[in-house]
Amino acid sequence: MQMALGESGGALVIELRETRLDAAVAIRFKDAIRSATVHPGNPVILDLKRVEFMDSSGLGAIVGAMKLLGPERPLEIAALSPGVRKVFRLTRMDTVFRIHPESPQAQTLPAAE
Repeated sequence: MQMALGESGGALVIELRETRLDAAVAIRFKDAIRSATVHPGNPVILDLKRVEFMDSSGLGAIVGAMKLLGPERPLEIAALSPGVRKVFRLTRMDTVFRIHPESPQAQTLPAAE
């Protein structure tokens, strides 16, 4: 699972460097998020600008990540491609997550695998 970590405005930014978030990568995605967010703290922004395709397993993995973080550490989403935006809209997850139209300008942290 290719990811990059950064910081922006006090938030942890996790940039997913995969073009697909589907059943084939959902478990690895959840494990990577768990590892990246092991230390409590700031809100998390998940940057999905590179993700071109997402199925229900991918969406379920994002919801699982939100539950893992808990209500005191919100998960926000950034930079949805048109296809992924449609999945969020059709499932009404666009009303659950705060969605940023663009990727945040993040200061890079050491890479995560």
